[in-house]
Amino acid sequence: MALIPDSQSFPFLTDPLGHEHALTGETAAIGRAVESDIVITSKRVSREHACIRREGRKLMLEDLGSTNGTFLNDERVLGPTSLRDGDRITIGEVTFTFHDPDTTSRETPFPELEINVAAGVARVNRFAVSLSPKEFALLAHLYERRGKVCSKDEIGRAVWPEYTSDSGIYDYQIENLVRRLRTKIETDPNSPQALLTVRGMGYKLVTQGGE
Repeated sequence: MALIPDSQSFPFLTDPLGHEHALTGETAAIGRAVESDIVITSKRVSREHACIRREGRKLMLEDLGSTNGTFLNDERVLGPTSLRDGDRITIGEVTFTFHDPDTTSRETPFPELEINVAAGVARVNRFAVSLSPKEFALLAHLYERRGKVCSKDEIGRAVWPEYTSDSGIYDYQIENLVRRLRTKIETDPNSPQALLTVRGMGYKLVTQGGE
C-alpha cells in the first residue's frame, strides 16, 4: 500500500520501522504477493495472508486461511474481528500497530475490562494481563459483583478460602492485594477509575459505561 504522508485523518497501521500504511479503501490485503496492498516478504507469510476491510464504521481484521495464522494482541484470529486503536496485529515476524485518530480523540483513561472466570483469563483494553492466583480471585469476585460494594470480610472469605475464620486475614493483606491489582488493571493506579475504595465499607469495581 502506498504510504500517504498525512495519515492523521483516517485509520492507519504503523510497522516496526515507523512507516505508516493508510487504510483509506474498502479493503487492504496483506500478504507475500506483490499485488498485496501491504507486502511482507517472509516465508512465514502466505501470499494472501490477511485483510482489513471496512464494515460500516468499523474496520475488521480477517485471516484468509493462512498457514501460520494472523494474531491480534498475541491471540490467533479465528474469525473477522473489529479493530480498536492501539491493537497489535502480528503476521509472520512483523507486528503492526493499528491507529484510529477518531477513536483516540474520544478515549478516556477508563480501562476496558474483560474477565473470563471459567477460563481464568483477564484482559485490559483487549490485552491479556498476568495476574497471580490471589489477584485473579479478587478481580473475579469484584467483577461478578460489579457495581456493588464488597466488604473486606467478604473479600477475605472469597480470596482466602483456606482460612476457616475471618480472623486469619488482616486488613493490610487485602489493601496490599488491591494495590497490586490496581497496578495491573488501572490506567493510572494512583487515580483509580475502576477499582474504587468506598471509605468505611470496602471496595467496588465499576466497568466502562456504568455500573
